[in-house]
Amino acid sequence: MEDRSGSTGGERGLVLVVEDEHAIADLERLYLARAGYGVHVECDGGAALARVRQLRPVAIVLDVGLPGLDGIDVCRRLREAGDWTPVIFVTARDDEVDRVLGLELGADDYLTKPFSPRELVARVKGLLRRAAGPQPPRVLAVGAVLLDLDRRTAQADGQPVPLTAMEFDLLAYLMSEPGRVFSRGQLLSAVWGQADYGGGRTVDVHVAQLRAKLGAASPLRTARGVGYSASDEPDRGRP
Repeated sequence: MEDRSGSTGGERGLVLVVEDEHAIADLERLYLARAGYGVHVECDGGAALARVRQLRPVAIVLDVGLPGLDGIDVCRRLREAGDWTPVIFVTARDDEVDRVLGLELGADDYLTKPFSPRELVARVKGLLRRAAGPQPPRVLAVGAVLLDLDRRTAQADGQPVPLTAMEFDLLAYLMSEPGRVFSRGQLLSAVWGQADYGGGRTVDVHVAQLRAKLGAASPLRTARGVGYSASDEPDRGRP
């Protein structure tokens, strides 16, 4: 049987997930691990308090409706003990009173079920950025194309280029490792979070849209029969 409480390693630090619904906990673990975080799962509030002291996580994703010691009590005890580890409350109740109470207790953010696991990852990243204080802008550059990852803006030859969220994510993923060729399956998994059931046609369509928007400045290159890369080298792989 799988050990649902086991930790997984990650270079961004460890996130403690406290959730008694196994399906939700597994989904949170999967997406946080994909984003580079270590993950440890607990389904009990008392055990979670012990793990915070033992593991010193960088953030806690805390279900409010836990059996026994609920998430509100867990957060209260952490703050009373002087532990200000960033906390994101997760709850099935979309109730303003609960939300205000949670934030007054020292929770840093709040998500109501059902929620997108990608939104959870974005909230964790944002929470940790704020906790770390002001950071220098994160910019990717390949050739004449610049991406501001924090503002999610793109420029080509010094001119702004409007991109959809998925176009931006795909371009950023390719530009994060210039010259590396990614297969369509790798891109589908990393950007769309899905397996390659459709032959990668989705990737081809988005690459074509990006090339049309970026024009001559496009850094997208085709590795025929393999996939795509971002490079300032000439694109010799296109038919």
